[in-house]
Amino acid sequence: MKPSLALKSAAALTLALCLAACGQTGPLYLPKPPAKPAQPPATTAIPPTTTTPPTPNQ
Repeated sequence: MKPSLALKSAAALTLALCLAACGQTGPLYLPKPPAKPAQPPATTAIPPTTTTPPTPNQ
């Protein structure tokens, strides 16, 4: 039995779609991982200053 024209056309169309794939041209590559957020600079602890209470004006 000979394949019909419709079967040949369907096979050719299927082959063309498989070869077309996703349409990405050029070499395939993995995306670069996202950059890590920058660490805030370390803050140094400033010791509390001691103040004398204000004297009342007389």
